[in-house]
Amino acid sequence: MPALVLIGAQWGDEGKGKATDQLGGSVDYVVKFNGGNNAGHTVVIGEHTYALHLLPSGILSPGCTPVIANGVVLDLTVLFEEIDALEARGVSCAKLVVSADAHLIPSYNRTLDRVAERYLGKRRLGTTGRGIGPTYADKMNRIGIRVQDLLDEGILRQKVEAALEMKNQILVKVYNRKAVTADEVVEEMLSYAERLRPRVRDTGLLLSQALDRGETVLLEGGQATLLDVDHGTYPFVTSSSATSGGACTGSGIAPNRIDKVIAVVKAYTTRVGEGPFPTELTGEGADAADGERLRKVGAEYGTTTGRPRRCGWYDTVIARYAARVNGVTDFVLTKLDVLTGWDKIPVCVAYDVDGRRHEEMPMTQTDFHHAKPVYDYLDGWTEDITGVRTFEDLPKNAQAYVHALEACSGAPFSSIGVGPDREQTLELRPLL
Repeated sequence: MPALVLIGAQWGDEGKGKATDQLGGSVDYVVKFNGGNNAGHTVVIGEHTYALHLLPSGILSPGCTPVIANGVVLDLTVLFEEIDALEARGVSCAKLVVSADAHLIPSYNRTLDRVAERYLGKRRLGTTGRGIGPTYADKMNRIGIRVQDLLDEGILRQKVEAALEMKNQILVKVYNRKAVTADEVVEEMLSYAERLRPRVRDTGLLLSQALDRGETVLLEGGQATLLDVDHGTYPFVTSSSATSGGACTGSGIAPNRIDKVIAVVKAYTTRVGEGPFPTELTGEGADAADGERLRKVGAEYGTTTGRPRRCGWYDTVIARYAARVNGVTDFVLTKLDVLTGWDKIPVCVAYDVDGRRHEEMPMTQTDFHHAKPVYDYLDGWTEDITGVRTFEDLPKNAQAYVHALEACSGAPFSSIGVGPDREQTLELRPLL
């Protein structure tokens, strides 16, 4: 049985939570392999809406085991607040397991993240201020704190004291903040140790043994391709590997065990935070009105941050890039219903950079910053499609729009979302 990777193909917020939730009933494990509580998923099940920030979307599927793997950075306060909130609503979190090798977000990194972003001023990156970047930096600098360190107070204290030798210098001398004591950090972390201990596993071994038994593992990425620290729009990216390659390093599953890579792509494009965005609808007049309409109809506000998302038209250059970088076998197209009511719908098919046409991602940050979208204009539709359940029942213009996007995106579309609910999905071919 397969290991599947599910990632975002744009700048995030494509609807990965819904896609994971739909597959969750058919898989044995759902694994979060990167990121932290800096991005969230919204899942709608009937009349109930669940906003997940740190937990894998598979937590809502009783038959599968949700896993927080080694590539994640973990805020223990957020973890247990989220568990308590779900269990208060009748959702069991008893099967959740956490990698012993996942890194923890200490309080001093949350402080550093917030003050550093303010210090940058106009050069800010648009981080969420939740300590994600500093914690990944600690991981690379080999001064990070891991889940397994909670199980040995002596090691935990040694690592915290070593990290604070440098962190306090920065807090006090650069940012004029009060020094942090090791005692307060250790005390806070240890307050969660006994509650976390029963969930701690060697998750790489757990998942490999599951695949050996013929069970199915779904690897769920946080953020998205254009936010990947290596392959995204650097430096306006997250601090982890959000592509399919990151699924292997972030979970401990070998590359040759991956059978399928599913990329979720929205029928238009959004992003949160700073950075270039060629098809963004800004300024005044019709473009600004279209951008606000997409934001309002699509409810484009961050699940975790609440920040309004920047909105623009579908970008086939980005889709092709995501297909290539990730080895996409299937696209899941979401939020097609949001486009109902436009007379003409622009689709970006290339970029113009200083008079030169680019059908692939420009090589340099400078060229991408100056890229202007080259649009084809497709006929829109006015019919309500939220109740449609087969592709053939879509309006002809909606079908033509999907076919046009598929032809330019680098991989086939396997399903289409026509609303937020689990049932509002048209399956064109099975993903499992």
